[in-house]
Amino acid sequence: MNTGYFEQQPIARTVGRRSPPRAGVLPSAEARAAMDSWAGRLTRVPKGVYRYANHEDMERDRERWQTAAMVEAVRARG
Repeated sequence: MNTGYFEQQPIARTVGRRSPPRAGVLPSAEARAAMDSWAGRLTRVPKGVYRYANHEDMERDRERWQTAAMVEAVRARG
């Protein structure tokens, strides 16, 4: 196996670690505002698990849902 490619890659470093909040501790007002800003956004994708025979079928559905969301946004603007 040729490892020359991997030897040229820089070594990744982790600076600091994200620690999970303690149980019972509420998020800060800033974190809550950030979460609330995303709460009203919809994906416009019907709920469910989708299994496709190929990528083209998946892309067709994704583009259809995305187009419907764009049309809805334009209509809402007036």
